Amino acid sequence: MMIKVCGMRDPANIRAVESLGIDMMGFIFYPKSSRYVASRPDYLPASLKKVGVFVNADEEEILSRVGVFGLDFVQLHGSESTELCDSLRAAGVSVIKVFSVASSDDLKLCAAYEGHADLFLFDTRCDQYGGSGASFDWTILDAYNGGTQFLLSGGIGPSSVAGLRSFHHPKCCGVDLNSRFEISPANKDVELLERFIKEYRNEACTASEKEI
Repeated sequence: MMIKVCGMRDPANIRAVESLGIDMMGFIFYPKSSRYVASRPDYLPASLKKVGVFVNADEEEILSRVGVFGLDFVQLHGSESTELCDSLRAAGVSVIKVFSVASSDDLKLCAAYEGHADLFLFDTRCDQYGGSGASFDWTILDAYNGGTQFLLSGGIGPSSVAGLRSFHHPKCCGVDLNSRFEISPANKDVELLERFIKEYRNEACTASEKEI
């Protein structure tokens, strides 16, 4: 199971979080976010996948950020078209398409993006873009029967390990962590993250062993 930590900005914090052995790190390029990254930090991670988070940005802006930051993925939170997804993938960038979830009806939107995104991400539906730090009822995802793997997001925090242990879906490939692990916006509590990651990965290994 992959671990993505999103909303990074400070070079020292980036180094510290990278050292925890996570798989993906997210940088937010939505100007209205308190975690907005206006310029390239003095340090960017080399040992993991870098993800740029955008909301209804045009292709030129997205590809500019891809070049400056060396992004491996772009995460699209708005109403971006499948044509944009295809164009970005043709340019060599992997795409994560985000869907806000409050009921099983929200999952119907996924069908149009099958084959146009590399991963989906399911987050809690709220009034603003970029998430609310609140969780949604993960059992809603029992209704998801698409072919695209997804990351689980929305209010996952230090106390979520037990809930994650009991959540099973064949297409879930990881979790997305952000505000519940922050000291302040874009500043992650490294010790809190480290404890969570160790516990989460230990539980994941234990669950796999039981299945075997």
